[in-house]
Amino acid sequence: MQALKKIISSTLHLFYPHLCNGCNSDVLNKDNLLCIECINNLPHTNYAKFEKNPIEKIFWGRLPIKAAFAEFYFDKESLLQHLIHQLKYKSNTQIGIFLGEMMGNSINNSTLYKNIDALIPLPLFADKERKRGFNQAKVICDGISNRTNIPVLNNSIISKRFTETQTRKHRTERWQNVAESFALNNAQALAGKHILLVDDVITTGATLEACGNIILQIPNTILSIATLAFASK
Repeated sequence: MQALKKIISSTLHLFYPHLCNGCNSDVLNKDNLLCIECINNLPHTNYAKFEKNPIEKIFWGRLPIKAAFAEFYFDKESLLQHLIHQLKYKSNTQIGIFLGEMMGNSINNSTLYKNIDALIPLPLFADKERKRGFNQAKVICDGISNRTNIPVLNNSIISKRFTETQTRKHRTERWQNVAESFALNNAQALAGKHILLVDDVITTGATLEACGNIILQIPNTILSIATLAFASK
């Protein structure tokens, strides 16, 4: 019986190979999305453990946050860029959940995020989300929630208008591009809570700042920020 199972498994693997989402290697556990080598090559920042880290400093003097971190460093032509591209443009939501779960592990191992009440994904404009089929920030939140059991409050904040991509815009242009882009949709659900606002990649923080300012209009809210990756340039 064991020999038969092995033959069936080998045959299925031949026709339906289970490949690493990072390097396409077939040397990985059937339950994993990445091989051990790719997992070990992910560029963790470890910022979740430390106050006054580079993500917090982005918001100094701009937004009164409690804490902030990014899970990974982002570089062009890197493994992480490939994985984020798979999530956003190839509808590979499984990799988004997988990476979000890594963020959840970091939150669980940090004293700075012990009292988070709710996860808020940075909202996409409705037409853009409909075209893509999902909000990548919501997918990442689902992964975080899998590890932390913190609820995801989707659609409590909405994006009011389409904004152009922030790529290749300088700081002032980025801020002008997202100013007045967000609105409260269910303020009562957020009142008095410590909110963790989540996005995929942070560069200047302009979009998160615009959304965070809307959240902090709600009475007695506390705001922290988490992103999957940090693009320093």
